[in-house]
Amino acid sequence: MTLTDIVFSNVNITLTILVIILVVYWLVTMISGIDFDLDVDIDMDIDVDADIDLDLDTGIEGGNIDFHEVANTEVNQEDVVGKRKKPLKWWQVLLIYFNFVGLPFMFTFTCWIFIWWMTTTISTTLTHSFNNTFGFILMLGGFFPSLILTKIFTTPFKGFFRNLNQDGDKPAELIGRKGICLSNISEKKLGSAEVKADGNILNINIKSLNGENIKFRAPILVIKQSTDKTFFYVQEYREQDVHLNF
Repeated sequence: MTLTDIVFSNVNITLTILVIILVVYWLVTMISGIDFDLDVDIDMDIDVDADIDLDLDTGIEGGNIDFHEVANTEVNQEDVVGKRKKPLKWWQVLLIYFNFVGLPFMFTFTCWIFIWWMTTTISTTLTHSFNNTFGFILMLGGFFPSLILTKIFTTPFKGFFRNLNQDGDKPAELIGRKGICLSNISEKKLGSAEVKADGNILNINIKSLNGENIKFRAPILVIKQSTDKTFFYVQEYREQDVHLNF
């Protein structure tokens, strides 16, 4: 029995395919940084009282999936908890506890799937159960243990991601820069924008400064950075605004 036979066995094939998809995803993210301009709003309604929309606006109007923006999308614990009158739902507590909140979601999700796949593959190999019912029991039984291992593995990365500029280098001064909005945003929706600074094109997370609607491909002006340094407040750029060079 070869390794290929094991990882593509009846029990392991689902997680193996997920791992392959995630590997391809991260390779595309790191190597090409392709923008497909696809505008899909994924609203994650987290608060039971105040509907906090955490939108991953990954473009539809021109056809753009910004892999970089999705990979670095972080749901902050402050946004989840906020000033609430009712307790968190059970799935919200799980997201926070297992580090899907506080770290880039795709980073934690990838770690979880990979650890789950590893534990399932190893356990079914040792018990020779990768093609029988007992193997499926081991796979399903590894769901929560893999989450616990993911929490242990990802916790040290919280400080790293908190202090890391999303482009991995010394942050450029973006306040006062002009750019292009890559999403339809309004109110508290999170979107993305393309800004040129120091000769480089940067993709940044943005929110509308006053909650006003900013359309896809509209010119924007960066006003200030959020207190947690995870996004920038912007407003639509108009000719009557103060002229600042790119």
